[in-house]
Amino acid sequence: MTTKLSAYVPDHHDASDAACRGFQPVLELLGRRWVGMIMLAGRRGARRFGHYRAFADGISDRVLTQRLRELEHHGLIERQVIPSTPVQILYAPTARGVELMDALQPLFDWTARNPGAFTHQP
Repeated sequence: MTTKLSAYVPDHHDASDAACRGFQPVLELLGRRWVGMIMLAGRRGARRFGHYRAFADGISDRVLTQRLRELEHHGLIERQVIPSTPVQILYAPTARGVELMDALQPLFDWTARNPGAFTHQP
């Protein structure tokens, strides 16, 4: 029994090899546990550590701190220290972080249209 596959015809939307290599680190960061929830929490207005922790129910303080630092390192979240008593530390998405979330919206939409697409292991 043979199966005929449709011929692949590239179009103008194909990413270059360099673009794919550049995208891989982004994909790896976004694929880390809790990163999506943290980014979404920031987009929805979370600013304090406790707000992020409440939004990402089940995340430990250690992991949340680590993820916030990673996102800050990559310029996706900004950390602001307000000298007061007690000291306040706020986290907010940067313009770059908001731009990334906007770019991901079609992927979120695709996921909503394809529920369960990745729930089974091959």
